[in-house]
Amino acid sequence: MDIKGSKIGIVGGSGWLGGAIASAILDTGVVAPCALSLSYRSHRPDRFDGAFWTTDNEMIAERSDVIILSVRPQDWPLLRFSAKDKLVISVMAGVRLPDLVAQLQTARAVRSLPNAAAEVRKSFTPWIATGVTDSDRKIIDAIFNACGLHVEVRSEAEIDYFTGLTGSGPAFPALLAEAMMNDAIARGIDRQTARRAVDAVFIGAGRLLETNGSCPSDTIRTFLDYRGTTAAGIEAMVGAGFGKAVARGLAAAKENSVRMGEPPMHLN
Repeated sequence: MDIKGSKIGIVGGSGWLGGAIASAILDTGVVAPCALSLSYRSHRPDRFDGAFWTTDNEMIAERSDVIILSVRPQDWPLLRFSAKDKLVISVMAGVRLPDLVAQLQTARAVRSLPNAAAEVRKSFTPWIATGVTDSDRKIIDAIFNACGLHVEVRSEAEIDYFTGLTGSGPAFPALLAEAMMNDAIARGIDRQTARRAVDAVFIGAGRLLETNGSCPSDTIRTFLDYRGTTAAGIEAMVGAGFGKAVARGLAAAKENSVRMGEPPMHLN
């Protein structure tokens, strides 16, 4: 199977991540609108002219060569359709490959975890697969390239870890940005100025990391060696447990991903 001419279906295409992936693969020419099918739950979105919309996930499976699953993990047990050995790409946190294979009746499955930055083609997508062919890998590569960067990892345990590290997308940087903005406001800076200043810091930092290729630890070391005001701030944050707080947050996200993949308990 070649990506050219392949029909792609997105179960949950009306959601934010499903929609972001659809936008990415359309904008980059991975799929034509007439070869894209998407499902929605209640209200049909008014977007992606020429694409096919339906509430019937079975119809998505029938019309598609590649099926992307983009529903909430808690809704996964309710999905009841057969992929009929087609390529299935899951972007659901916590759902394991053996469960995908068994429930959807396919030997060709991918577990992946794009993030919200897929909307601007800047997602980092870790993925792992079972039963895929060389042709499947070309399709996987095309879809995830459209969303940003991607890496095939060694185990599902690594996917669970990446749930926190990269699956959070902008959430954890936004948490730090909020803390910085709130501190500025508490010290008398007006909200609009604080917001503009913090936004500029994060946008600038991202651009610098992207363009100069320096490792974050090298950047930190440079400022520590300079022994200026930034070094004082870094040392105070580290001393207050910044690294430990980040590690606890990542561990909590991983543990939640593992729990999502466990079968629900039924009480008698």
